[in-house]
Amino acid sequence: MKLAIILGTRPEIIKMGPVIRECQKRGVDYFILHSGQHYSENMDKVFFEEMELPPPKYNLGVGIHPYRKQIGRMIKEICDILIKERVDIVIVEGDTNTVLAGALAANKIGVKLAHHESGLRSHDLRMLEEINRITTDHISDYLFAPTKDALKNLHEEGLPGYKIFHSGNTIVDAIHQNLEIANKKVNVLKDFNLEEKNFILVTAHRAENVDDPKTLKEIVEGLSLVQGYFGIPMIYPIHPRTRKRMNEFGISFPENINFVEPMGFLEFLQLESNAKLILTDSGGVQEEACTLKVPCVTMRESTERPETVKQGVNIVSGTDSHKILESAKEVIGGDKNWENPFGDGRAAERIIKRLSEIFKDEKKNP
Repeated sequence: MKLAIILGTRPEIIKMGPVIRECQKRGVDYFILHSGQHYSENMDKVFFEEMELPPPKYNLGVGIHPYRKQIGRMIKEICDILIKERVDIVIVEGDTNTVLAGALAANKIGVKLAHHESGLRSHDLRMLEEINRITTDHISDYLFAPTKDALKNLHEEGLPGYKIFHSGNTIVDAIHQNLEIANKKVNVLKDFNLEEKNFILVTAHRAENVDDPKTLKEIVEGLSLVQGYFGIPMIYPIHPRTRKRMNEFGISFPENINFVEPMGFLEFLQLESNAKLILTDSGGVQEEACTLKVPCVTMRESTERPETVKQGVNIVSGTDSHKILESAKEVIGGDKNWENPFGDGRAAERIIKRLSEIFKDEKKNP
């Protein structure tokens, strides 16, 4: 079995890390194809180095191009590479432009496609990610659902049962594998003069939030209100896109928020595990907060991770500044003894084992 692991963004690198390690452990013939969707060093290269992962064999560097041009460029180049490498199975993870391009390329040339993190649904088609994940699921040959809710979504959409597997989510694997490394390699609390469980961590970067001046202003005001209410440090590793938009829209940077440059996964993971509260619009961060048992407020109108809300670890606040504050107050006082809906940390093992079994069976019975 020759496997192409296609990725292109920070979350994909993190969640594919355990899959890469499992391939190495089992001696699977694989290579990494990086679209370059995230192309700055502190958003990309540092993750491979810190997590001690092998560098990609290919990097398409599409991140320098506008979004509207990225998918077309990716599909063409990915097709050429898959044909050249004589790939048997492509695996993608998540819902990015890279995922959609990898899926369409594999489908176009008849290469089997596996989608990890299939079945996630926000039921909000205004999100580009929702369209990407639905399209990818419906053209995939193997669907690895991370949760029971995701599994249910796939069955309800009429996808064939023989394609669907409940694997758990590799984010749990990644956290287990990397938190110990983080605590050995970095001390970000000391770097920023923070105390355990006595600071608030923020991320916000989604297009529907940061590209709209009114929405972005509400979010920033909400963050400032939260910091003012709790009176503890708030640290925000700000995405380049968000910083750019704040400058373009003339939105001031509140003095009670510590805006810092994006950081590597190990540093960010250490911050997450020690935070009192996380405010985010990231799907992956919702999962990480749940796994680490840190209360979370999701500054969006919907979430494709409803399990986190059911467990009481996460509240979807919307983007109104006062609702963000009220949600923060509520989630801080909730129960933290929840069961992790994303699995036991063996998702990558299940995925690669299953793909290997399927490949052997199909070779015997073409």
